[in-house]
Amino acid sequence: MPAEARAALQGWTANWLSAEGSKVAAAALEAALPEAVRATTDCCPEISRQLASIASRADFYVKPSVWAFTGDGAAYDIGFCGVDHVLASGEDLNMLVFDNGVYANTGGQKSKATPQAAVAKFAAGGKTVARKDLARMMMTYGNVYVAQVALGADPAQCLKAIQEAEEYDGPSLIVAYSPCISHGLTGGMAQQSRAQKEAVASGFWPIYRFDPRRKAEGLNPLQLDTAEATIPLAQYLDRESRFTQLARVNPTEAARQRELLQATITQDPEAKKEFFAKQYAE
Repeated sequence: MPAEARAALQGWTANWLSAEGSKVAAAALEAALPEAVRATTDCCPEISRQLASIASRADFYVKPSVWAFTGDGAAYDIGFCGVDHVLASGEDLNMLVFDNGVYANTGGQKSKATPQAAVAKFAAGGKTVARKDLARMMMTYGNVYVAQVALGADPAQCLKAIQEAEEYDGPSLIVAYSPCISHGLTGGMAQQSRAQKEAVASGFWPIYRFDPRRKAEGLNPLQLDTAEATIPLAQYLDRESRFTQLARVNPTEAARQRELLQATITQDPEAKKEFFAKQYAE
């Protein structure tokens, strides 16, 4: 077998599980194999046949990128068992959940993703309990890459999370903040970028990345990409009708629920970071 083809095959076997490495190795294989097939046709017909077979499967040279896309209704509620099963499998796949905090497609009913203090169908008096924290639940497995993002607030952080999830050799979950018509944004859906920025700036939607690979370096796998809140929570809440409806009919209860929501989001990001710092310090 020609030395160039041998080197190309060895390069591919060393990099076939790497997204970027397999691209380089694939280019080398595509360049080397046709000549190797011709060079071995007469002297080594069996090797030539095998090389030709490999050359005919060029579509498989580059590591495939496997992604599943879903909404919070499926991921948090009706399809949660499947999500949990897949992410707990240890397989190298990625999942992106678009989280709008409500069953939007069926008319705006509350779901486990609906935030505390928000009004929705079947929660006319405001949702009185905290939302399900899918990202935190998956982080407890320890071997799942997890990120919480908001494209409109920090595009660079979002793209970095997607890149890291793709590079990670194992399961990954990205939960993306997704404004929708059921939120009742002041100014309509044209203001969704502003809504995402305020959700992050107020602390309502912290953005972070949990990368299990950092444990090997002695680092906390959880990296908070959100700074301290720079605007009051009320500035964000008061621009969405899901949070203002209750105040018009029951201001006392609305104020009480907002206080509970504020307490939850104030302690949540640091509590996550402290939890994992202790866990991996042991």
